[in-house]
Amino acid sequence: MKNSRGTMTKVSRDNLGTIIMLAVVFAAVSAARAAGLVNSHIDGLLVPICVYAIMAVSLNLVVGILGELSIGHAGFMCIGAFASAFFSKLTAESMGAFPRFLIAILIGGAVAGFFGFLIGIPVLRLNGDYLAIVTLAFGEIIKNLINVFYVGRDSRGLHFSIEGQMALGLEPDGEMIINGAQGITGTPFDSTFTVGFILLMISVIVVLNLTNSREGRAIMSIRDNRIAAGSVGIPVTRYKMLAFTISAVIAGFAGALYAHNLASLIATPARFGYNMSILFLVFVVLGGIGSTRGAIIAAVVLTLIPELLRFLSNYRMLIYSIILIVMMIVNWNPTSRAWIRRHITGRFRRGTGAGEEG
Repeated sequence: MKNSRGTMTKVSRDNLGTIIMLAVVFAAVSAARAAGLVNSHIDGLLVPICVYAIMAVSLNLVVGILGELSIGHAGFMCIGAFASAFFSKLTAESMGAFPRFLIAILIGGAVAGFFGFLIGIPVLRLNGDYLAIVTLAFGEIIKNLINVFYVGRDSRGLHFSIEGQMALGLEPDGEMIINGAQGITGTPFDSTFTVGFILLMISVIVVLNLTNSREGRAIMSIRDNRIAAGSVGIPVTRYKMLAFTISAVIAGFAGALYAHNLASLIATPARFGYNMSILFLVFVVLGGIGSTRGAIIAAVVLTLIPELLRFLSNYRMLIYSIILIVMMIVNWNPTSRAWIRRHITGRFRRGTGAGEEG
């Protein structure tokens, strides 16, 4: 976006800076991998880092841009993961890897978005703590429902049950697809760092464009003052539904990427429970509520730090906690934020050649 004199606005420079930052990091990591400078442990973390960064972008849209507290986003990720893995398991032998994975990602996002829309109808009429409690309950319900589903396939077609594997009545050569609490096994390993980066870039572009659009300004006005926004004719519920549904779709994409990076997909509390939703919320808060770039950086840093500190054994979580506190103080202190804008962000902008506004 440019102003009347043809120069880039501050928002446009910030958005361009975020996209350039992601492209530079991707190029640097790809070059390091090609040169053999990335060990196998860190290489195995690249896809999960992309998943967590996408989830941070997704949740930031609800918490930072819309201003609503959701602590059940792991539920949407869970729905996207199982919907996409279910499709891939069904079509593993009848479709090529690329079209199958592409369709699986779209299915994961679509199913998660559908559930986001359904949940949003009653939930988004609530505010504050009530919204947080309902989204928390939704995340836990989804996880527990998936654990009681049994789906199998044989020559007669698909069989569904909630009473156990024996109740399916599969033929001897039948195949289990979803095996209750044991989840889905044998999902194709289609996720790569490149695909994760592309999904992250798409998510960032969608959120940044939404934020800077007319709809985005309406969403932020609801965040700032819901009553005032409604008094000037802004359809509050509709715009809240829009942001919540888009956020759920992005979370579904992350779930599809996550599912195709695992040998066994199980709906456990460690993967899709309350603590995972809180972790995503930590990314958003530490990155600066409303800052897409900050949410991504926080997701990357906080995912890498515990792994890089494993050599410290029992002290690594203590150091991790100290780093969390320092990041919080630095990120939310007005003096430190002003120093970062002046000495770091300002130099980056000058380095990219972006002109200052008059």
